[in-house]
Amino acid sequence: MMREPNQPTERGMDKATTRFAPPFDERWRDILSRLSQQQTNELVIRIFRNHYRQLIDGAAGFIQEAEIRPIDNIAHLKALPDELEAAGKEIVSKTVILKLNGGLGTSMGLDGPKSLLRVRDQMSFLDFIVAQARYFDIPLLLMNSFATASETARALESRGALTPDRLITFMQHRVPKIRADNYAAAQSETDPDLAWCPPGHGDLYAALLTSGTLSQLLQRNYRFMFVSNADNLGATLDLRLLGYLARNRISFLMEVADRTNADRKGGHLARRPDGALVLRESAQCLPAEREIFQDISRHRYFNTNNLWIDLQMLGEALERCDGALPLPLIVNRKTLDPCDPSSPEIFQLETAMGAAISLLPNACAVCVPRERFAPVKTTSDLLAVRSDAYEVDERSSIQLVPERSGAPPTVGLDERFYRSVRELEDRIPSSPSLRHCRSLKIAGDFQIPAETLFVGDVELVNHREQAVHLEAGEITGKHVFDPP
Repeated sequence: MMREPNQPTERGMDKATTRFAPPFDERWRDILSRLSQQQTNELVIRIFRNHYRQLIDGAAGFIQEAEIRPIDNIAHLKALPDELEAAGKEIVSKTVILKLNGGLGTSMGLDGPKSLLRVRDQMSFLDFIVAQARYFDIPLLLMNSFATASETARALESRGALTPDRLITFMQHRVPKIRADNYAAAQSETDPDLAWCPPGHGDLYAALLTSGTLSQLLQRNYRFMFVSNADNLGATLDLRLLGYLARNRISFLMEVADRTNADRKGGHLARRPDGALVLRESAQCLPAEREIFQDISRHRYFNTNNLWIDLQMLGEALERCDGALPLPLIVNRKTLDPCDPSSPEIFQLETAMGAAISLLPNACAVCVPRERFAPVKTTSDLLAVRSDAYEVDERSSIQLVPERSGAPPTVGLDERFYRSVRELEDRIPSSPSLRHCRSLKIAGDFQIPAETLFVGDVELVNHREQAVHLEAGEITGKHVFDPP
């Protein structure tokens, strides 16, 4: 099976960081020179120096099972009083929406910003995001990366998307990748950009500061911010959660959801022995404890990366730590070229923005329905979202249809034939009906017309060399096509 770009290599996932490391000063001089040549902000240099120091000292960023406790219960969105919606409505004018827009769609064969991918009815992620901000008439913030900034700007300009007072963009930082064999800054002769990487979405807080965005928002009397990934179509502004945040003077609110087997490898929420909440990502799990990490009956809640933040309290917290929240280091071991497993192994030194739940005062989490977590990471996700299992409401929010009872269809497509968007659209130009489909698994090459209705649990297997052209109509159960 082809490895998805930007995924950790198997050889790196099963071992900790290399034990040998050179003297810190010997390597830091070169790294500092590279950062200075890029005119990197002093705060970012200071944060990266601390992370590099930890790496040299042998830190692997692990959070061991003995250090945490499972969470047995948590507040649920559906149980929150209805009056909180009115409270949220009163303060929505003091609220902004922020989308993380730094990702490319390389895992689906794209070479541009993922947010520009067509999702439904010729509308892209970005189109939906803009429409949602317009509905509430509040500012939209985009944290772009060096890879997405220019194309996103052109797309927004061509659409005449938002007025200048309703659109704020700023840049995520980038830092050097570190070679795993000698701890030097990585280099690439073919593509200099491959030597750099974003420092994880935990960079959000530093980027808000260095760009002047946080100061600008506070000066304009904005108090609350809803943050989510650009590819999560379920992450829309919820007035009850906004009211809950403000009414209880919560500085940081994380939306979590019940883990399923599909979420076993994702990060989960837990507690420290002192009761403080902590986020543990997969890269922070000891290889020997992977089975416990993936036990969804023990660690029941995963982070959706939908966050609510009190901007005033965030500003005060950043001031107390001189701008650098001490977020736990995550050491991601990958390859220099994410599409070439034979390229040199490197470390990416990152942090997670959700880890702030351990650092900000009166931070908490709330369990939300699954439909608030609908990311499109693969063509399987894209096929489902494009289908009639979902609908668009008056707020330009993509929601499961009522017949689904909150349960999305489980779709698994053969990566040999459907990994890229082009491959998907060549074989399935328009999404078939999944409204009444629990699961769809396709192995082999198929041409599927839009008039196809998948019902219940469906499995299609093609052992032939040529594609199988399905006939329109209802299909259920398992169908195997052997060579004639």
